Amino acid sequence: VVQCGARGKGTIKKQNMKLFKKIDWKNIDWKKVLKDYGLIVLGTFIMSIGYVIFVSPLKLAPGGVYGIAIILHHVFNFPIGLSGICLDLPLLLIGTLWLGPKFGAKTLVGVITLPAFISMWEGIYGYAPLISLPGQPMIPDPSANFIIALCGGVIIGVGLGLIFKTRATSGGSDIIAMIIGKYVKHIPLGTLLIMVDSTIVLAALAAFKDWTIPLYSWLIIYVTGIVMDKVIAGFHSSKAVLIISDKYEDIRLRILDELERGGTYLHGEGMYNYNEKKIIFTTISRKELPVLINFVHEIDPKAFVTIVDASETLGDGFTSLKEKALQ
Repeated sequence: VVQCGARGKGTIKKQNMKLFKKIDWKNIDWKKVLKDYGLIVLGTFIMSIGYVIFVSPLKLAPGGVYGIAIILHHVFNFPIGLSGICLDLPLLLIGTLWLGPKFGAKTLVGVITLPAFISMWEGIYGYAPLISLPGQPMIPDPSANFIIALCGGVIIGVGLGLIFKTRATSGGSDIIAMIIGKYVKHIPLGTLLIMVDSTIVLAALAAFKDWTIPLYSWLIIYVTGIVMDKVIAGFHSSKAVLIISDKYEDIRLRILDELERGGTYLHGEGMYNYNEKKIIFTTISRKELPVLINFVHEIDPKAFVTIVDASETLGDGFTSLKEKALQ
């Protein structure tokens, strides 16, 4: 047994040495490292404002570890930040044991800084609602609950988006969903995450006996997801356009000269008469779309145009592919 233990320790030591040898410290892009960790700290700072000032005073529990922490605060008067880190750190440890060391230092920084900022706001701001009833500073004004919940979802979504842009995770319910997903492989991870968060939302209903709480909490989860995706993808949406016309050469010249955009010819065949078609595929900005539509109609009123929203376009004339890959 002693020999096996010694071999085990020796193997772990060798693996750790190999790990450190693989890290090329000289070629680390420290500017990118600082940017990533700066985004994580900024993201957790923004999220802390959403949780303490907007979400918690309404007793809303929009899933995750901090949904549980908000329930514990209102039921047992536990501090939100302290409850959060007491739940998050064991989950991170369990996740590392079950799933391997896939979370990394970035997630650890997020797990530590978020409760720190939440505790800071608890000390500075307290637990009063942003908009309260006249003469009752600790009771939220029901007429303002919708807009406050909406703003809370936007703020948390912005913070989460900044964190996810660095390829870190927020920990918490993500880890629970990943652990369950290891044993329930037929259910997608996104569905498991919704199930875990919904269980926490329903726990808030059981704790506070108020149906407005889960409804507003689900609203926050929905808004947070939309805003987070927008932050990750960027706000510079563009349009992908397919143009079918017999006057494709004239349209091509106008695209090149007036819009100063490129494009690609796709070869197609008509379904009715089997005539060969040259289809123009191009990507343009939203403000360039009316110009394109105008001159296509001017050249060929019978042209067929399909316009598709492109959530993100990478390459020459748009966001740099290299810059995006290094984010």
